[in-house]
Amino acid sequence: MSAKNWGLLLLLAMLWGSSFFFYKILVAVLPPVTVVLGRVGIAAIALNLWLLAGGTRLPLGDGRWKRFLLLGLINTAIPFVLIAWGETRITSGMASILNATTPIFMVVVAHFGTHDEKFSWGKIAGIGFGILGTMILVGPAAFSGASAVLGELAVIGASAAYGFGGVYSRRFKDITPLAAATGQITGGAVILLPLSLAVDQPWRLAIPGWDVWASLLAIALVNTALAYFVFFKLVANVSVTYVSLVTFLIPIIALFLGAFFLGEAVTWQALAGMVVIALGLVAIDGRLLKWRGRASI
Repeated sequence: MSAKNWGLLLLLAMLWGSSFFFYKILVAVLPPVTVVLGRVGIAAIALNLWLLAGGTRLPLGDGRWKRFLLLGLINTAIPFVLIAWGETRITSGMASILNATTPIFMVVVAHFGTHDEKFSWGKIAGIGFGILGTMILVGPAAFSGASAVLGELAVIGASAAYGFGGVYSRRFKDITPLAAATGQITGGAVILLPLSLAVDQPWRLAIPGWDVWASLLAIALVNTALAYFVFFKLVANVSVTYVSLVTFLIPIIALFLGAFFLGEAVTWQALAGMVVIALGLVAIDGRLLKWRGRASI
């Protein structure tokens, strides 16, 4: 992980971290599947226009369109709908913290599904620290109440889908990050369109206000189109295990944004959780441990 890649990872965490906030606004007015269709549909249009502006088109030959549909299903449609639906029952902060379970699934899938991303003591220790840190951040009171259980399980299910989707994303290194992002989001939109028409019947919904449209545009253009371009740039440069570290950073960023913009208190529990998560990042990155090992020789 170079300084540039760490910068991209931090940018991705900021982009995806705010998407939980926008989801909370949108699902209060619109049904989850339609919210996700709006997010993905607008992003798909923007990404395809971006490709055309560069003089290229989405590469669909050699059966790649089938791979885009599968990627759109497991890395966009399923997790996006599960998170949006989950946030009808739990807070956006809780959803972002539960999303930090993604690296657990991704490391396991990568171990069995790839030849070059196997388990290591650093990865195992890093995942352990990450999970412990998120547990400290959440605290036992956050999981009380049976009504929230289904929402929590939905977000964990989304994390599992991200685990498979992140590893499958490795198969698109032969095309540009922009083309890969466009293919995934377009595939997700194609899957979500008939689902929204069948489940939500959006033509029956009341026309939302300007604040809802603004949130929809933000989550589509910034948190999706731009974010997945950054995601595929990272996938092209580093392992998917490193990319999954973004889910550990999202709750930390959300905590500081809440304190800065909303005046929310930063408790000792939150600070302790962030320290433990930082230890997990150090363990997975591995460079500090290697440096200490060389220094002791």
